[in-house]
Amino acid sequence: MARISKKDQPPRAVQLIRAELGNVMALDDPNDPGYRIGDAVGVYAYFDYDDEPIYVGQTSSSFRDRISRHLTGQRSDAVAKFILDPFEVASVAMWSLPNVAEAESLKRPGQMAGAAEKKFLLNPYEYTVYKTLEARSKFRAVLNEGVIHPTALVELPPVVHARIIPDALWEERKHSDVRIARRAATISRLSQMISEREVSGGMRRTLLLQAQRLTWLAEQRIHEVGVELPDAEDATIGDE
Repeated sequence: MARISKKDQPPRAVQLIRAELGNVMALDDPNDPGYRIGDAVGVYAYFDYDDEPIYVGQTSSSFRDRISRHLTGQRSDAVAKFILDPFEVASVAMWSLPNVAEAESLKRPGQMAGAAEKKFLLNPYEYTVYKTLEARSKFRAVLNEGVIHPTALVELPPVVHARIIPDALWEERKHSDVRIARRAATISRLSQMISEREVSGGMRRTLLLQAQRLTWLAEQRIHEVGVELPDAEDATIGDE
């Protein structure tokens, strides 16, 4: 029996999303002409199917490496802790910072800055993106577990914001009932982890935010299908 090659092993949906993600990473970097956005370093954010911001991060390696690790099932703390469900991500935004990628080390003049120094340079941009998206969110919150430490706000460079879900999968993935089921499953796994381990306050905050997001999505679905919500009198019937 012929063996299936590794590149052909994932289901079709996974292959289509990986291909679309590859197309996004091949887009031109508006802040570094002649280079691709996937090769840049900077700050990134994920958005769900309602264009609601759900996660902000930074990378001093490359967007292609960091975002691929999050969204293709490789090791990621955010995914491993059930804080971020890759299934929820409909689009990504990337703010590239060539000045950080090419920064010279202050500790070793003549050499490139190391990861720790680049992180220090990226922090104000990450905080600015986080606060900008937090204010934009209908929940006034983003799902990050860890605290993004306050800094002075800075001017952000032009952004690349693109969908990673191809048209062939969009309607199926966007369906409210599918998303409700996925979100409920994420909450279940996250709450189980919290019940079994000593966890950060940030994880408990994320659990609350996910529950709020689930409630909002379920309420929207109720209205879409025309189901009436019980009023206060209806809610007391079961107590009689």
